[in-house]
Amino acid sequence: MGLIPPNENLEYADKVTASSFCRRRLPVIMARSKMAPSIRDATKFVEQGHVRIGPNLVMDPAFLVTKNTEDFISWVDQSAIKRHIDAYNEVLDDFNLM
Repeated sequence: MGLIPPNENLEYADKVTASSFCRRRLPVIMARSKMAPSIRDATKFVEQGHVRIGPNLVMDPAFLVTKNTEDFISWVDQSAIKRHIDAYNEVLDDFNLM
């Protein structure tokens, strides 16, 4: 899950706090990776169904993201936010809008 280093022993398990789990929540990861300006906005994006992890749509802001799945956080293809980002970056494809 990414709370303790994988090659260390279980002595580090005593040092895991509640804030360690809070830092692994999906809106916090999104705010840290600059997908959203704040945790509050990231929570709204998740609740409104704009975010997916891999192929799966995630609508629960309390979703805990593991280190392995952290790289697969992206916008849903039909999301208006993704369309705005693609239009800004000039990579919007009209074929994907259908």
